[in-house]
Amino acid sequence: MQESDVESIHQQTVENFNKVRSHWAYLCKPLVKEDYVLQTAAGASPPKWHMAHTTWFFEQFILNNYFRGYQVYHPDYHFLFNSYYNSAGDFIDRHVRGMISRPTIDEVNSYRAYVDEHMNSLLNQLDDHPFEEIHPLLQLGINHEQQHQELFLMDIKNIFYQNPIRPVYQEIDYSHSQPVPFDWIESEAGMITIGYNGDGFCYDNEQPAHKTYIHACKMANRLILNGEYLEFMEAGGYTDSRYWLSDGWDTINQNNWQAPLYWDKTEADWEIFTLGGTRKLNENEPVCHLSYYEADAFARWKGVRLPTEFEWERYAANSKIEGNFMDNGGYHPKTPMQNGSQVLHLFGDLWEWTQSPYSGYPGYESLADGVGEYNGKFMCNQFVLRGGCCATPKNHIRKTYRNFYYPHDRWAFTGLRLAKNIK
Repeated sequence: MQESDVESIHQQTVENFNKVRSHWAYLCKPLVKEDYVLQTAAGASPPKWHMAHTTWFFEQFILNNYFRGYQVYHPDYHFLFNSYYNSAGDFIDRHVRGMISRPTIDEVNSYRAYVDEHMNSLLNQLDDHPFEEIHPLLQLGINHEQQHQELFLMDIKNIFYQNPIRPVYQEIDYSHSQPVPFDWIESEAGMITIGYNGDGFCYDNEQPAHKTYIHACKMANRLILNGEYLEFMEAGGYTDSRYWLSDGWDTINQNNWQAPLYWDKTEADWEIFTLGGTRKLNENEPVCHLSYYEADAFARWKGVRLPTEFEWERYAANSKIEGNFMDNGGYHPKTPMQNGSQVLHLFGDLWEWTQSPYSGYPGYESLADGVGEYNGKFMCNQFVLRGGCCATPKNHIRKTYRNFYYPHDRWAFTGLRLAKNIK
């Protein structure tokens, strides 16, 4: 790599680091101090914890290893804000992160400022060789922080929903347009290349690129809407075991699920809770906050199925990465409108469940050292989602990006798109 190329990449990466780190100030503007410590679900985390953990990541994997004479900000923070890195040491259980009232949010912000100061000092005095060593870790840390900013929005929505007065995070401009009609888009069978094969950043689970055979199938041109899902509910979808996987049937009955998360039935109609507060259900918006079980049951009720992640990636190959992302500031899925593409809204709005189990690609090897625990250790009992959502930064997503959740998870911005075989 030429020296000018290294300098350009270096400068751009440092700018991205500071931009992402400073974005927390915007995201936290609607909060008060009492909001930062709450944890309302075992799979979620307090807002304060997200901010501290992403800071710990840079301290643990970069500053401790590359900043000569670096002194950790506080010796207890390593235990408090390590998430799941066993190789890095002990950590508290995820479901009790909301018990950490101290350090305060002011102390966490001081911690963030301390780490940012040292990170910038380190990055401004690197020569070429150390930067080429640090650059992959720095890119991973930046993308890791973007993931946690998305999770922050999902978690604060759950926190506000559990509050009986249902606070408003921010005002949202909801769309009320007529959606594009549902249709099927057909594709032929053939060998395709799956996985990332470029020069930029990607997660290790997107590689290696490899050939996969895809059967001929049809993909829905858009996401399923609230009104269409309501038909499933009114037809007895939540009370008919024929449509449910065995684990799904057990899950909905044990938890008394009768509708997607954040739906509430009033005497007059259905209401949904959003980051803009409670509002009447708009039947033309994509149905959101579904578990894999619910998405799969709806598909079975329709007599079709969910797409595989490979089918999804094939359809995405010729699509631009455009859509309703965090950058739009709406944090709510929009009515699918025609945008010139056959398959609409593959990116943004909602993470789309696929029927593909989350596992490594042929030849997959996890990263070395502690960061090797980032993705590979979770390749069991989860399903792949594709496309990003209304809380995902646009520059964070790729056509090959593989998100993953457990089949019962539904606090995330998740929806579904249908597929079917060609007989």
